[in-house]
Amino acid sequence: MKLKLIFIVFFALISCKKEAQANKETNKKEAATVNKTSEALEVYDFNGLEKFLNFKDDKTYVVNFWATWCAPCVKELPYFEQLNEAYKDKSVEVLLVSLDFPHQYDTKLKPFIKEHKLKSKVLVLDDADMNTWIPKVNENWSGSIPATLIYNKNKKLFFEQSFNFEELENELKPFLN
Repeated sequence: MKLKLIFIVFFALISCKKEAQANKETNKKEAATVNKTSEALEVYDFNGLEKFLNFKDDKTYVVNFWATWCAPCVKELPYFEQLNEAYKDKSVEVLLVSLDFPHQYDTKLKPFIKEHKLKSKVLVLDDADMNTWIPKVNENWSGSIPATLIYNKNKKLFFEQSFNFEELENELKPFLN
């Protein structure tokens, strides 16, 4: 009887150990998937994003606030990409700040970035307290998008409008002199 009980306990322990190991492997795989998802997008609340709006180095930054659900935003994105390519060797950095909804990052935003082959740095702003952060970007901003901030350590301009490439380039050029 004792021997039978020892075998039962032994097999139970082995089964639990195998199940625990399988759960550990599943958890590792799930964690890796989550990490890949979070690594693919840089998601910030406004406190985290704010540093991107206030660099004091020798670059000029063109920061565009946009979303995949905003038709005028999508229409002008190629001009920001064109600007990024044309001025990448002239100390200009284009930052695309997505205001897409968090539940659509995987279904809309990521596929959009991939499909449109966006090369500019894409940051995601996930901060529902827009009444607090919108005036910190610009005190006159109504909150509508597209909106663009162009700045360097000496100058800062904000635009609540759409751009074509020529208009965007014309607003950038005074920052480069």
